[in-house]
Amino acid sequence: MRIEAISETGLVRKENEDSYLINDRLGLFAVADGMGGHEAGEVASRLAVKTLEESMSANGKNDGALALAIQAANREIYRQSQEKQDLAGMGTTITAVHCGEGKVFIGHVGDSRAYLIRNSQATLLTRDHSLVSELVRSGHISEEEAETHPHRHIVTRALGTEPGVEVDILSPVIEQGDRLFLCTDGLSNLVKPEEVVLAIKSNDSPAAALEKLKQLALERGGFDNITALLIEF
Repeated sequence: MRIEAISETGLVRKENEDSYLINDRLGLFAVADGMGGHEAGEVASRLAVKTLEESMSANGKNDGALALAIQAANREIYRQSQEKQDLAGMGTTITAVHCGEGKVFIGHVGDSRAYLIRNSQATLLTRDHSLVSELVRSGHISEEEAETHPHRHIVTRALGTEPGVEVDILSPVIEQGDRLFLCTDGLSNLVKPEEVVLAIKSNDSPAAALEKLKQLALERGGFDNITALLIEF
């Protein structure tokens, strides 16, 4: 595998509240998009990837380990938000990949995303836990209306906002030459899936592809923190 990640504050936000994780030894990779006042979002996303890594290091070979690790991260973020006044209300998304024992698992909470890129096509694997996505799924608004909806940033499921959390777990079949692309909404809101494919096809390395995608997001306003992670199989 080749793995590369990039994270950028953007042009509007003062702090970068995104975090990412690359742990080759565990076969563990993740992006997280924190939320909360002051530095609380940054704390939440860092706690998410830190706790995820610690839990998977201890229990990664067990069945259901990824879901349990994400739930452990949820409990730790929630505990700290309850105990520390300056962290009250913090939360984070997480989209994590675990590669091991010939299988790939994806754990997901929030509106960060995981795409499978195969044969020049990008397929969205995860489902956004957001208000506008629920409105689209229920038929109340169209995909086009969702792109400019005033409440498109409202997340309906996140780590740390409640004592417990439901984790989406996926197990895609991966073929040689496939890529998994993880990103926070600071990128997915500004860059289309077909542009992700084009950047990967037209650049020799994952790092160059991610740099091109970052620049596209910045050219289109860079309204949010931008984080992306690319795994090539």
